[in-house]
Amino acid sequence: MYNVGIIGFGGMGHHHYLALETYDRARVAGVFDINPARIALANGLGLRTYATAEAFFADSAIDAVIVATTNEVHKTHSISALAAGKHVICEKPVTITTAELVEVMAAAERYDEIFTINQNRRTDRDFLQMRKYVEQGLLGEVYAIESRAHGSRGVPKGWRTSKALGGGMMLDWGVHLIDQILHMTDECVVSVFCQMQHIHHDVDDNFRLTLTFESGLTALIEVGTNNFIPLPRWQVPGKQGTLQIDGWDGEGRIVRSIGGDDVWGSEIAPSKAGPSKTMSARDAKTLETIELDAVEDAGSGKGLAAVYNQFFDAVEGKAKLTITPQQALRVLHIMEAAFESSDTNAVIMVNDGK
Repeated sequence: MYNVGIIGFGGMGHHHYLALETYDRARVAGVFDINPARIALANGLGLRTYATAEAFFADSAIDAVIVATTNEVHKTHSISALAAGKHVICEKPVTITTAELVEVMAAAERYDEIFTINQNRRTDRDFLQMRKYVEQGLLGEVYAIESRAHGSRGVPKGWRTSKALGGGMMLDWGVHLIDQILHMTDECVVSVFCQMQHIHHDVDDNFRLTLTFESGLTALIEVGTNNFIPLPRWQVPGKQGTLQIDGWDGEGRIVRSIGGDDVWGSEIAPSKAGPSKTMSARDAKTLETIELDAVEDAGSGKGLAAVYNQFFDAVEGKAKLTITPQQALRVLHIMEAAFESSDTNAVIMVNDGK
């Protein structure tokens, strides 16, 4: 049973505490936060707390540290934990810049400790559903992937609205959605184009990011916090069909071709689109619709448990990390290109470091 310390006991730190309450390989042994109210909450839960970050890191009873502070101090706290002989799980984004992450990676190597990142959305139900059917080939050759996360409540108040603290939707949600796309393809990204919007805040509260891969495959990643009618979570066109997943539970459908419909008459037939051959209705007999049901949770292999399992397996030498700093470095490299693209309104050519 590993003793885990949590630095930063805000929303995500408390979420980790709740997850570890039902996890059988580790328990929360101590908490540090600069906010007295959060320390009071931890004390009320019967957790050990500390007067300073230095005292927290110096506690020899703590085997591993979860860094769940605001983004701008992820680097500092990760290196402090590693230097104190602790293994580390860092919240995403692991750091704000690639240069910061390179420093953390060097520290992990220097102190010979395990360092991973909470990229827990690789096991989201909607993502697994989408990837399964793409890999089964039901759509034929896929040439585009559209991934969207839409809400209408705006950016949560607090540090997420502060650029200095690492706020904004690219660092909050973009990091997850980019990681998902990179996790399902072996191709390198060759170019990045991004348009960021600042509707209610100085930080990006909406963005549209297009990644182009070596083969010409494109991925459109869109995050919106002012969308009162959300678009589907996933839309994936292939040469033989299209997949749509509506929301987070994996419900949706595939419509695909099961026969040719390439005989065109010489006259333009009436259609709902008006006089158009291109947009006229397809013969229903040439199509198949596959309804996709909501995906059931798969228990301990998903979400935070999956992050914890690969981490402690690596600590014990049973297996290598599956969420690596090198993978996080690729995501950061693309996010940096996205910010540059938005600032310059230009396509940024990249070598994503795969």
